[in-house]
Amino acid sequence: MKRRGILKTSILVLSLGLQDIARGASILAVRVWPAIDYSRVTIESDTQLKTELRMISNPPRLAVDIQGIELNHPLRELMGKIKSDDPNILRVRVGQFAPGIVRLVLDLKKEIAPQVFTLAPIKPYQHRLNIDLYPTQVQDALATLIAQRLIEVSKKNQTADALGDLIFEKIQPMENDQKNTTPESTEKTIESLKEDKTDRLIIIALDPGHGGEDPGAIGPGGTQEKDVVLRLALLLRDRINSSQSRGNPMRAFLTRDADFFVPLQVRVQKAMNIKADLMISIHADAFFTPRPQGASVFALSQGGASSSTAKWMADKENKADLIGGVNVKNKDPQVGRALLDLATTSQIKDSMKLGTAVLSEIGRIGKLHKSQVEQAGFAVLKAPEIPSVLVEAAFISNPEEEAKLNDESYQSQLAEALMRGIDSYFASNPPLARSRTI
Repeated sequence: MKRRGILKTSILVLSLGLQDIARGASILAVRVWPAIDYSRVTIESDTQLKTELRMISNPPRLAVDIQGIELNHPLRELMGKIKSDDPNILRVRVGQFAPGIVRLVLDLKKEIAPQVFTLAPIKPYQHRLNIDLYPTQVQDALATLIAQRLIEVSKKNQTADALGDLIFEKIQPMENDQKNTTPESTEKTIESLKEDKTDRLIIIALDPGHGGEDPGAIGPGGTQEKDVVLRLALLLRDRINSSQSRGNPMRAFLTRDADFFVPLQVRVQKAMNIKADLMISIHADAFFTPRPQGASVFALSQGGASSSTAKWMADKENKADLIGGVNVKNKDPQVGRALLDLATTSQIKDSMKLGTAVLSEIGRIGKLHKSQVEQAGFAVLKAPEIPSVLVEAAFISNPEEEAKLNDESYQSQLAEALMRGIDSYFASNPPLARSRTI
Protein backbone atom coordinates (compact mmCIF):
# COMPACT_ATOMS: atom_id res chain seq x y z
CA MET A 1 0.00 0.00 0.00
CA LYS A 2 2.78 2.35 0.90
CA ARG A 3 4.57 1.72 -2.41
CA ARG A 4 1.32 2.29 -4.34
CA GLY A 5 0.88 5.61 -2.52
CA ILE A 6 4.38 6.68 -3.48
CA LEU A 7 3.74 5.62 -7.06
CA LYS A 8 0.50 7.60 -7.26
CA THR A 9 2.26 10.65 -5.80
CA SER A 10 5.05 10.35 -8.34
CA ILE A 11 2.54 10.12 -11.18
CA LEU A 12 0.76 13.23 -9.86
CA VAL A 13 4.02 15.22 -9.62
CA LEU A 14 5.03 14.12 -13.12
CA SER A 15 1.62 15.08 -14.43
CA LEU A 16 1.86 18.53 -12.89
CA GLY A 17 5.33 18.95 -14.35
CA LEU A 18 4.09 18.14 -17.85
CA GLN A 19 1.21 20.57 -17.47
CA ASP A 20 3.66 23.26 -16.40
CA ILE A 21 5.82 22.59 -19.44
CA ALA A 22 2.79 22.67 -21.71
CA ARG A 23 1.81 26.02 -20.24
CA GLY A 24 4.87 27.56 -21.91
CA ALA A 25 6.37 30.94 -21.20
CA SER A 26 4.68 33.62 -19.13
CA ILE A 27 4.71 37.16 -20.51
CA LEU A 28 5.71 39.51 -17.69
CA ALA A 29 5.66 42.92 -19.36
CA VAL A 30 5.63 44.72 -22.69
CA ARG A 31 7.33 48.06 -23.42
CA VAL A 32 7.49 50.36 -26.45
CA TRP A 33 10.32 52.83 -27.17
CA PRO A 34 9.53 55.09 -30.17
CA ALA A 35 12.21 57.22 -31.82
CA ILE A 36 13.21 58.68 -35.18
CA ASP A 37 16.26 56.38 -35.23
CA TYR A 38 14.18 53.26 -34.66
CA SER A 39 11.20 52.02 -32.68
CA ARG A 40 11.57 49.10 -30.28
CA VAL A 41 8.94 46.73 -28.91
CA THR A 42 10.18 44.68 -25.94
CA ILE A 43 8.38 41.61 -24.60
CA GLU A 44 9.71 40.32 -21.29
CA SER A 45 9.07 36.71 -20.28
CA ASP A 46 10.17 34.14 -17.73
CA THR A 47 11.73 31.90 -20.41
CA GLN A 48 13.21 32.53 -23.84
CA LEU A 49 10.68 33.02 -26.63
CA LYS A 50 10.83 31.52 -30.12
CA THR A 51 9.50 33.48 -33.07
CA GLU A 52 8.81 33.37 -36.77
CA LEU A 53 8.40 36.62 -38.70
CA ARG A 54 7.21 37.71 -42.11
CA MET A 55 7.51 41.14 -43.72
CA ILE A 56 4.54 42.18 -45.86
CA SER A 57 4.35 45.16 -48.24
CA ASN A 58 1.49 47.29 -49.57
CA PRO A 59 0.86 48.46 -46.91
CA PRO A 60 4.04 47.70 -44.96
CA ARG A 61 3.57 45.49 -41.92
CA LEU A 62 5.46 42.91 -39.93
CA ALA A 63 3.88 39.70 -38.66
CA VAL A 64 5.57 38.04 -35.70
CA ASP A 65 4.43 34.64 -34.47
CA ILE A 66 5.49 33.92 -30.88
CA GLN A 67 5.47 30.24 -30.13
CA GLY A 68 4.68 28.45 -26.89
CA ILE A 69 2.51 31.13 -25.29
CA GLU A 70 -1.12 32.03 -24.81
CA LEU A 71 -2.62 35.49 -25.14
CA ASN A 72 -2.62 37.23 -21.75
CA HIS A 73 -3.24 40.67 -20.25
CA PRO A 74 0.27 42.17 -20.80
CA LEU A 75 0.11 41.24 -24.49
CA ARG A 76 -3.34 42.77 -24.85
CA GLU A 77 -1.93 45.96 -23.29
CA LEU A 78 0.57 46.24 -26.13
CA MET A 79 -2.10 47.55 -28.51
CA GLY A 80 -2.71 50.56 -26.27
CA LYS A 81 0.97 51.39 -25.89
CA ILE A 82 1.42 52.55 -29.49
CA LYS A 83 1.06 56.33 -29.58
CA SER A 84 -0.02 58.37 -32.57
CA ASP A 85 3.33 60.19 -32.68
CA ASP A 86 5.38 57.00 -33.02
CA PRO A 87 7.52 57.72 -36.12
CA ASN A 88 7.49 54.13 -37.36
CA ILE A 89 4.54 52.13 -35.98
CA LEU A 90 0.95 52.92 -36.95
CA ARG A 91 -0.66 50.32 -34.68
CA VAL A 92 -0.25 46.79 -33.34
CA ARG A 93 -2.77 43.96 -33.54
CA VAL A 94 -2.45 40.96 -31.22
CA GLY A 95 -4.37 37.69 -31.31
CA GLN A 96 -4.28 33.97 -30.56
CA PHE A 97 -3.38 32.69 -34.03
CA ALA A 98 -3.36 29.01 -33.01
CA PRO A 99 -3.04 27.00 -29.79
CA GLY A 100 0.30 27.97 -28.31
CA ILE A 101 0.95 30.67 -30.94
CA VAL A 102 0.28 34.38 -30.50
CA ARG A 103 0.54 36.56 -33.61
CA LEU A 104 1.60 40.22 -33.49
CA VAL A 105 0.96 42.31 -36.57
CA LEU A 106 2.75 45.67 -36.58
CA ASP A 107 1.24 48.07 -39.12
CA LEU A 108 4.04 50.42 -40.17
CA LYS A 109 4.14 54.03 -41.32
CA LYS A 110 7.09 53.53 -43.68
CA GLU A 111 9.42 50.92 -45.11
CA ILE A 112 11.25 49.20 -42.28
CA ALA A 113 14.22 46.87 -41.87
CA PRO A 114 13.29 44.75 -38.83
CA GLN A 115 15.61 43.11 -36.36
CA VAL A 116 14.09 40.54 -33.99
CA PHE A 117 16.35 39.04 -31.33
CA THR A 118 16.36 37.72 -27.77
CA LEU A 119 18.42 38.74 -24.76
CA ALA A 120 19.45 36.60 -21.81
CA PRO A 121 18.43 37.75 -18.32
CA ILE A 122 20.39 40.59 -16.73
CA LYS A 123 19.36 42.71 -13.78
CA PRO A 124 16.74 44.12 -13.61
CA TYR A 125 15.24 42.09 -16.49
CA GLN A 126 14.42 38.46 -17.25
CA HIS A 127 14.33 37.12 -20.84
CA ARG A 128 13.58 39.78 -23.44
CA LEU A 129 12.36 39.57 -27.01
CA ASN A 130 13.23 42.79 -28.87
CA ILE A 131 11.56 43.84 -32.10
CA ASP A 132 13.58 46.73 -33.54
CA LEU A 133 12.15 48.61 -36.52
CA TYR A 134 14.75 50.63 -38.46
CA PRO A 135 13.59 52.98 -41.26
CA THR A 136 15.19 52.06 -44.58
CA GLN A 137 15.55 55.77 -45.40
CA VAL A 138 17.94 57.27 -42.85
CA GLN A 139 17.92 60.97 -42.18
CA ASP A 140 21.21 62.76 -42.89
CA ALA A 141 22.03 64.40 -39.55
CA LEU A 142 24.70 66.68 -40.97
CA ALA A 143 22.38 67.94 -43.71
CA THR A 144 19.75 68.63 -41.05
CA LEU A 145 22.17 70.72 -39.00
CA ILE A 146 23.16 72.72 -42.06
CA ALA A 147 19.50 73.23 -42.97
CA GLN A 148 18.79 74.51 -39.48
CA ARG A 149 21.61 77.01 -39.85
CA LEU A 150 20.30 78.12 -43.22
CA ILE A 151 16.91 78.84 -41.68
CA GLU A 152 18.66 81.10 -39.18
CA VAL A 153 20.49 82.89 -41.97
CA SER A 154 17.28 83.29 -43.97
CA LYS A 155 15.71 85.09 -41.03
CA LYS A 156 18.38 87.75 -41.50
CA ASN A 157 16.64 88.75 -44.75
CA GLN A 158 18.83 86.65 -47.05
CA THR A 159 17.12 85.71 -50.32
CA ALA A 160 16.25 82.11 -51.18
CA ASP A 161 18.48 82.26 -54.30
CA ALA A 162 21.44 83.49 -52.29
CA LEU A 163 21.00 80.68 -49.81
CA GLY A 164 20.83 78.08 -52.54
CA ASP A 165 24.02 79.35 -54.16
CA LEU A 166 25.65 79.55 -50.75
CA ILE A 167 24.93 75.88 -50.02
CA PHE A 168 26.34 74.88 -53.39
CA GLU A 169 29.47 77.01 -53.01
CA LYS A 170 30.19 75.81 -49.48
CA ILE A 171 29.52 72.10 -49.93
CA GLN A 172 30.46 71.37 -53.56
CA PRO A 173 33.98 71.83 -55.01
CA MET A 174 34.23 75.01 -57.07
CA GLU A 175 34.92 74.36 -60.77
CA ASN A 176 35.77 76.76 -63.61
CA ASP A 177 35.77 79.73 -61.25
CA GLN A 178 32.01 79.54 -60.66
CA LYS A 179 32.22 82.47 -58.27
CA ASN A 180 32.75 84.84 -61.20
CA THR A 181 29.37 83.87 -62.61
CA THR A 182 27.54 84.23 -59.29
CA PRO A 183 24.86 86.95 -59.27
CA GLU A 184 25.91 90.16 -57.56
CA SER A 185 23.35 89.77 -54.78
CA THR A 186 24.70 86.31 -53.95
CA GLU A 187 28.30 87.55 -53.91
CA LYS A 188 27.30 90.25 -51.43
CA THR A 189 25.55 87.66 -49.27
CA ILE A 190 28.62 85.42 -49.23
CA GLU A 191 30.99 88.30 -48.54
CA SER A 192 28.71 89.52 -45.75
CA LEU A 193 28.78 86.12 -44.12
CA LYS A 194 32.57 85.99 -44.44
CA GLU A 195 32.89 89.37 -42.80
CA ASP A 196 30.69 88.18 -39.95
CA LYS A 197 32.83 85.01 -39.65
CA THR A 198 29.73 82.86 -39.78
CA ASP A 199 30.99 80.46 -42.48
CA ARG A 200 32.33 77.86 -40.01
CA LEU A 201 29.63 75.90 -38.20
CA ILE A 202 30.93 74.44 -34.93
CA ILE A 203 29.15 71.20 -34.07
CA ILE A 204 28.98 69.84 -30.52
CA ALA A 205 27.83 66.25 -30.03
CA LEU A 206 25.90 65.84 -26.77
CA ASP A 207 25.45 62.30 -25.53
CA PRO A 208 22.84 61.81 -22.79
CA GLY A 209 23.77 58.46 -21.28
CA HIS A 210 21.58 55.35 -21.13
CA GLY A 211 17.93 55.54 -22.29
CA GLY A 212 15.12 53.18 -23.17
CA GLU A 213 15.63 49.74 -21.65
CA ASP A 214 18.69 51.06 -19.79
CA PRO A 215 17.59 53.42 -16.98
CA GLY A 216 21.15 53.98 -15.76
CA ALA A 217 21.60 54.57 -12.05
CA ILE A 218 18.51 55.04 -9.89
CA GLY A 219 18.50 57.42 -6.92
CA PRO A 220 17.05 56.62 -3.49
CA GLY A 221 13.98 58.68 -4.41
CA GLY A 222 13.45 56.76 -7.65
CA THR A 223 15.02 59.30 -10.03
CA GLN A 224 16.40 57.60 -13.12
CA GLU A 225 19.72 58.73 -14.52
CA LYS A 226 18.49 58.53 -18.12
CA ASP A 227 15.84 61.18 -17.41
CA VAL A 228 17.96 63.80 -15.64
CA VAL A 229 20.83 63.61 -18.12
CA LEU A 230 18.44 64.06 -21.05
CA ARG A 231 16.93 67.16 -19.42
CA LEU A 232 20.42 68.54 -18.86
CA ALA A 233 21.46 67.81 -22.45
CA LEU A 234 18.38 69.62 -23.80
CA LEU A 235 19.17 72.68 -21.67
CA LEU A 236 22.76 72.66 -22.91
CA ARG A 237 21.57 72.21 -26.50
CA ASP A 238 19.51 75.39 -26.30
CA ARG A 239 22.52 77.35 -25.03
CA ILE A 240 24.83 75.97 -27.71
CA ASN A 241 22.38 76.72 -30.51
CA SER A 242 22.18 80.36 -29.47
CA SER A 243 25.96 80.78 -29.04
CA GLN A 244 28.93 81.66 -31.16
CA SER A 245 32.67 81.17 -30.79
CA ARG A 246 34.72 84.01 -32.25
CA GLY A 247 31.85 84.78 -34.59
CA ASN A 248 31.37 81.18 -35.68
CA PRO A 249 27.88 79.80 -35.01
CA MET A 250 27.45 76.66 -32.92
CA ARG A 251 25.01 73.83 -33.34
CA ALA A 252 24.33 70.96 -30.91
CA PHE A 253 23.56 67.42 -32.01
CA LEU A 254 22.09 64.90 -29.54
CA THR A 255 22.86 61.20 -29.86
CA ARG A 256 19.37 60.74 -28.42
CA ASP A 257 16.70 63.39 -27.93
CA ALA A 258 14.08 61.14 -26.35
CA ASP A 259 13.80 58.03 -24.18
CA PHE A 260 15.34 55.31 -26.35
CA PHE A 261 18.52 53.27 -26.17
CA VAL A 262 21.59 53.94 -28.32
CA PRO A 263 24.45 51.38 -28.36
CA LEU A 264 27.86 52.69 -27.36
CA GLN A 265 29.49 52.28 -30.78
CA VAL A 266 26.52 53.94 -32.46
CA ARG A 267 26.96 56.97 -30.18
CA VAL A 268 30.57 57.19 -31.35
CA GLN A 269 29.57 56.70 -34.99
CA LYS A 270 26.92 59.43 -34.77
CA ALA A 271 29.52 61.94 -33.59
CA MET A 272 31.80 60.92 -36.45
CA ASN A 273 29.03 61.13 -39.05
CA ILE A 274 28.39 64.79 -38.25
CA LYS A 275 32.14 65.52 -37.99
CA ALA A 276 31.67 66.91 -34.49
CA ASP A 277 34.23 69.33 -33.09
CA LEU A 278 33.61 68.08 -29.55
CA MET A 279 31.67 65.32 -27.80
CA ILE A 280 30.33 65.53 -24.26
CA SER A 281 28.73 62.45 -22.73
CA ILE A 282 26.53 63.34 -19.75
CA HIS A 283 25.90 61.00 -16.80
CA ALA A 284 24.90 61.01 -13.12
CA ASP A 285 26.15 57.78 -11.65
CA ALA A 286 25.67 55.89 -8.41
CA PHE A 287 28.04 54.31 -5.93
CA PHE A 288 27.79 51.50 -3.39
CA THR A 289 26.97 53.92 -0.58
CA PRO A 290 25.06 57.24 -0.49
CA ARG A 291 28.04 59.19 0.81
CA PRO A 292 30.11 59.95 -2.34
CA GLN A 293 29.28 63.33 -3.81
CA GLY A 294 30.49 65.88 -6.32
CA ALA A 295 30.99 66.05 -10.07
CA SER A 296 33.73 64.34 -12.05
CA VAL A 297 35.06 64.64 -15.60
CA PHE A 298 36.71 61.76 -17.45
CA ALA A 299 38.79 61.52 -20.60
CA LEU A 300 39.97 58.45 -22.46
CA SER A 301 43.04 56.50 -21.44
CA GLN A 302 45.00 54.33 -23.84
CA GLY A 303 46.71 52.69 -20.90
CA GLY A 304 45.46 51.98 -17.41
CA ALA A 305 42.87 54.01 -15.53
CA SER A 306 44.03 56.96 -13.43
CA SER A 307 42.35 55.52 -10.31
CA SER A 308 40.41 52.48 -9.16
CA THR A 309 37.25 54.62 -9.12
CA ALA A 310 37.82 55.67 -12.74
CA LYS A 311 38.26 52.03 -13.76
CA TRP A 312 35.12 51.02 -11.88
CA MET A 313 33.16 53.80 -13.58
CA ALA A 314 34.40 52.85 -17.04
CA ASP A 315 33.68 49.16 -16.53
CA LYS A 316 30.17 50.00 -15.33
CA GLU A 317 29.39 52.37 -18.22
CA ASN A 318 30.83 49.97 -20.79
CA LYS A 319 28.23 47.36 -19.77
CA ALA A 320 25.37 49.60 -20.93
CA ASP A 321 24.87 47.57 -24.11
CA LEU A 322 24.13 44.45 -22.07
CA ILE A 323 21.29 46.22 -20.25
CA GLY A 324 20.02 48.40 -23.08
CA GLY A 325 19.98 45.49 -25.48
CA VAL A 326 22.11 45.11 -28.62
CA ASN A 327 21.67 42.49 -31.31
CA VAL A 328 25.11 40.86 -31.32
CA LYS A 329 24.31 39.19 -34.66
CA ASN A 330 23.53 42.53 -36.25
CA LYS A 331 25.24 42.99 -39.61
CA ASP A 332 24.65 46.75 -39.68
CA PRO A 333 28.10 48.34 -40.13
CA GLN A 334 26.97 51.22 -37.91
CA VAL A 335 27.11 48.79 -34.98
CA GLY A 336 29.64 46.26 -36.16
CA ARG A 337 32.39 48.56 -37.41
CA ALA A 338 35.56 48.33 -35.32
CA LEU A 339 35.92 51.94 -34.21
CA LEU A 340 36.88 51.64 -30.62
CA ASP A 341 40.64 51.23 -30.97
CA LEU A 342 41.25 54.21 -33.23
CA ALA A 343 41.68 56.96 -30.66
CA THR A 344 44.90 58.94 -31.02
CA THR A 345 47.32 60.53 -28.60
CA SER A 346 46.41 64.00 -29.92
CA GLN A 347 42.71 63.31 -29.42
CA ILE A 348 43.33 62.34 -25.80
CA LYS A 349 45.51 65.43 -25.29
CA ASP A 350 42.74 67.70 -26.58
CA SER A 351 40.18 65.79 -24.51
CA MET A 352 42.19 66.53 -21.37
CA LYS A 353 42.17 70.25 -22.27
CA LEU A 354 38.40 70.16 -22.78
CA GLY A 355 37.92 68.23 -19.55
CA THR A 356 40.01 70.69 -17.57
CA ALA A 357 38.00 73.64 -18.90
CA VAL A 358 34.67 71.94 -18.10
CA LEU A 359 35.75 70.74 -14.66
CA SER A 360 36.92 74.23 -13.71
CA GLU A 361 33.52 75.73 -14.53
CA ILE A 362 31.55 72.99 -12.76
CA GLY A 363 33.67 73.60 -9.66
CA ARG A 364 32.34 77.16 -9.53
CA ILE A 365 28.77 76.03 -8.89
CA GLY A 366 29.17 72.90 -6.75
CA LYS A 367 31.42 70.29 -5.23
CA LEU A 368 33.90 68.24 -7.21
CA HIS A 369 34.49 64.58 -6.50
CA LYS A 370 37.97 64.87 -8.02
CA SER A 371 39.79 68.14 -8.67
CA GLN A 372 41.52 66.78 -11.78
CA VAL A 373 40.33 65.14 -14.96
CA GLU A 374 40.49 61.38 -14.60
CA GLN A 375 41.14 58.84 -17.34
CA ALA A 376 39.87 55.37 -18.12
CA GLY A 377 38.85 53.21 -21.08
CA PHE A 378 35.33 54.55 -21.68
CA ALA A 379 34.04 53.07 -24.95
CA VAL A 380 31.89 56.12 -25.70
CA LEU A 381 34.95 58.42 -25.73
CA LYS A 382 36.80 56.59 -28.51
CA ALA A 383 35.81 58.76 -31.47
CA PRO A 384 38.97 59.35 -33.52
CA GLU A 385 40.00 62.99 -33.85
CA ILE A 386 37.08 64.26 -31.75
CA PRO A 387 37.97 65.62 -28.28
CA SER A 388 35.58 63.77 -25.99
CA VAL A 389 34.82 63.84 -22.28
CA LEU A 390 32.36 62.11 -19.98
CA VAL A 391 30.81 64.32 -17.30
CA GLU A 392 29.42 62.72 -14.15
CA ALA A 393 27.25 65.66 -13.08
CA ALA A 394 26.64 64.27 -9.59
CA PHE A 395 26.15 61.06 -7.65
CA ILE A 396 22.46 60.29 -8.04
CA SER A 397 22.86 57.76 -5.20
CA ASN A 398 23.43 60.65 -2.78
CA PRO A 399 19.98 61.93 -1.60
CA GLU A 400 21.14 65.57 -1.54
CA GLU A 401 22.60 65.40 -5.02
CA GLU A 402 19.55 63.55 -6.34
CA ALA A 403 17.45 66.49 -5.13
CA LYS A 404 19.80 68.96 -6.85
CA LEU A 405 19.61 67.04 -10.11
CA ASN A 406 15.81 67.42 -10.00
CA ASP A 407 15.99 71.14 -9.22
CA GLU A 408 15.39 73.33 -12.27
CA SER A 409 17.61 76.11 -10.94
CA TYR A 410 20.56 73.79 -10.43
CA GLN A 411 20.01 72.15 -13.81
CA SER A 412 20.20 75.60 -15.39
CA GLN A 413 23.38 76.44 -13.46
CA LEU A 414 24.98 73.19 -14.54
CA ALA A 415 24.09 73.75 -18.19
CA GLU A 416 25.57 77.25 -17.97
CA ALA A 417 28.76 75.83 -16.43
CA LEU A 418 29.12 73.30 -19.23
CA MET A 419 28.55 76.06 -21.79
CA ARG A 420 31.26 78.20 -20.21
CA GLY A 421 33.60 75.22 -20.27
CA ILE A 422 33.00 74.77 -24.00
CA ASP A 423 33.59 78.49 -24.61
CA SER A 424 36.76 78.39 -22.53
CA TYR A 425 38.10 75.45 -24.50
CA PHE A 426 37.52 77.13 -27.87
CA ALA A 427 39.04 80.38 -26.62
CA SER A 428 42.37 78.57 -26.33
CA ASN A 429 41.81 75.94 -29.01
CA PRO A 430 40.04 77.46 -32.04
CA PRO A 431 38.30 74.93 -34.29
CA LEU A 432 40.40 73.84 -37.23
CA ALA A 433 39.54 75.05 -40.71
CA ARG A 434 37.86 72.48 -42.94
CA SER A 435 35.90 72.26 -46.17
CA ARG A 436 32.53 71.67 -44.48
CA THR A 437 31.22 75.13 -43.67
CA ILE A 438 28.14 77.35 -43.29
